[in-house]
Amino acid sequence: MMDYGHPLQLGVFLTPTAEAPHAAVDLAVRAEELGLDLVTIQDHPYQPRFHETWTLLSWIAGRTERIGLAPSVLNVPMRPPAVVARAAASLDLLSGGRLTLGLGAGVFWDAMEAMGVPRLTPGQSVAALEEAIEVVRGTWDAATPTPLSYRGEHHRLTGAQRGPAPAHTVPVWVGAARRRMLDLVGRLADGWVVPGGNAGVPGLRDGNAMIDVAAASAGRDPREVRRVLNVTGRFAPDAAGFLDGPPERWVADLLPLVLDDGVGTVVLASDDPATLERFARDVAPALREAVADARARRGTPPAPTRGAAALAARRPRIAYDDLPAALADTAVEPGDAQYAAVRSTYLRGGSPGLVLRPGTPEEVAEALAFARAQDVPLSLRSAGHGISGRSTNDGGIVLDVSRLNTIEVLDDATRLVRVGPGARWGEVAAALAPRGWAISSGDYGGVGVGGLATTGGIGFLGRAHGLTIDHVRAVELVLADGTHVRTSAEEHPDLFWAVRGAGFNFGVATAFEMQAAEVGDVGVAQLVYDASDTADLLTRWGAAVEAAPRELTSFLMMGAPRGGQLLAQTTTVVDSADPATIIAMLQPFAQVGPLVSQSVQVVPYSALVATPDTHPTSEGEPVSRTGLAEHLTPQLAADAERLVRSGSTFFFQIRSMGGAGSDVPPEATAFAHRSANFSLTAFGGGRQRLDGAWDAMAHHFSGSYPSFSSDPRPERLTEAYPPATLARLRELKRRYDPANVFRDNTNIAP
Repeated sequence: MMDYGHPLQLGVFLTPTAEAPHAAVDLAVRAEELGLDLVTIQDHPYQPRFHETWTLLSWIAGRTERIGLAPSVLNVPMRPPAVVARAAASLDLLSGGRLTLGLGAGVFWDAMEAMGVPRLTPGQSVAALEEAIEVVRGTWDAATPTPLSYRGEHHRLTGAQRGPAPAHTVPVWVGAARRRMLDLVGRLADGWVVPGGNAGVPGLRDGNAMIDVAAASAGRDPREVRRVLNVTGRFAPDAAGFLDGPPERWVADLLPLVLDDGVGTVVLASDDPATLERFARDVAPALREAVADARARRGTPPAPTRGAAALAARRPRIAYDDLPAALADTAVEPGDAQYAAVRSTYLRGGSPGLVLRPGTPEEVAEALAFARAQDVPLSLRSAGHGISGRSTNDGGIVLDVSRLNTIEVLDDATRLVRVGPGARWGEVAAALAPRGWAISSGDYGGVGVGGLATTGGIGFLGRAHGLTIDHVRAVELVLADGTHVRTSAEEHPDLFWAVRGAGFNFGVATAFEMQAAEVGDVGVAQLVYDASDTADLLTRWGAAVEAAPRELTSFLMMGAPRGGQLLAQTTTVVDSADPATIIAMLQPFAQVGPLVSQSVQVVPYSALVATPDTHPTSEGEPVSRTGLAEHLTPQLAADAERLVRSGSTFFFQIRSMGGAGSDVPPEATAFAHRSANFSLTAFGGGRQRLDGAWDAMAHHFSGSYPSFSSDPRPERLTEAYPPATLARLRELKRRYDPANVFRDNTNIAP
């Protein structure tokens, strides 16, 4: 007698008939409208009268929004497991995490043999299904960087690429009857689909016992295995059989199966719309209520939400079981399917012990309180692009605010907008484009708002409209002690000053109010130069930038020499849609060096910084160095040429600054280097090699930009903030974060 404590699922089991092509789809849609939890589809790929199951499930997924989806059960001998894994992951991603994967070893062997599938003995069937489950889960394990190789008796892979990872940890249910198959369920599966429908009820207890023994022997909690029962019945007032009769009889028959025989999922096998309606309207609510009441009286503990394998992947010194309920549903642990998508950033491979993804300011405060109580590193993340690589870690906690991603216009007259820190700049640009507005925001649409808008923001519209922080009018943030405050020129003005340039040291931003600029289409020129005379090219380009109207902003990029040739590519943006104006402003840049190729377009700003579809999946550790310079002098240009030609950097970029950004007094924000006209950044393959070349250039720099540097050396702090600015920041740090909670960045110690 066992209630395993699974949340009760109620669903419908449909026949995939192709003779009435939309019948199953329409019933699935109706099941969702009626509030059922699950729609399952039979799989008989040798049956000519049936739809192909994956195709039907995909169509149902597109017609529904909430209801769970499952093949019940998929015929594994007819489907290569690596292909099944990718199909399942794709459907789970496309449906928003609604798939459960039901698998079976095959039954109708005569039909399968007719289609070329060799017959297996019962023992071979068990082995083949076990191998298939391992291949499926190995394919889903996109967090493991190495390809998947598998040498089984029935299934073999030789270096198959893993992924995609599904949207959630997809449960694997197995349809099974014999002892060896039930042993497999206990050892490996997340659910047992009881065979035979109503006829399988008498075997529930024996089957549960065998599964429980196998689970315990494998070190698993038997409650990890959900028990799934397909049932049939008639709503006939005078019927006396199991589930025959009025709804009250159905509830009375089903209740002990849940409370005493461990059934967690009850699925009505029916293609009759009237029966489906009565089951959903008259049986489901009453059964849910009766189960909830009985469990409350008995004190039934809930089933574990993570299995033994996922629990084994947890990292030390994190009290996972103390995680607040409001955060648990969206938190990601190393054993979760979503881990591959959140562990790393665009430039750094990470292995955090826990990623918290709060969705409200209140949840941010809860997440921060939880993180403070753990003796592990804490990293903040908005979208994971940060060049410094500091928004992930090893064994610590990442507080990820990507769910705080709303974009809202507050005032059309003043162009005031409210933006969440998790929004990406490409999304912001797209939202503002219909109004003819924009906010200068770096050079890549995948960057999150939070990191850029608390540090600086050196973008394609920088000379025309200033730094990103110059558009910020208010910031809401959660402080180290959990207090939620609004900062502006009138509210906590000292903190508002600090947040614009060093915000990562003072709190977790939950919203920004920003004033957009009027920006229509812009001119974009891609010019590629022969950079054989590198120093001369850099000097001439820098002089052209400084002489250009502030409506023009230019970025220059170079890589290591290839085949003895060195090229420099510039992206130059003119804040104008007038072709004559654009060409006139670009003309001096055609003279700075020998042109290899050129293109000029007039495009919306939103097209220039479009949001990418990629997710951060990097490995390794970024090595980047940065400096700010007032001018590209011949001496600096010569040192830059030596750096590029030394091979110590594979990517070198110079961003133009100045213009509107220099109109802001240096004491107005914590970003004080307002006289700089250029930001220089280098990426290298090794820290020691790059440091030697970069440090030789340090005497040219007037400061540095924290977001572009992965350098951990303490002197980087004094380069980022002049003495008066740093002294003021230290005083504010003592006031707002005396315990130095926010330290996993360019840290200003109290």
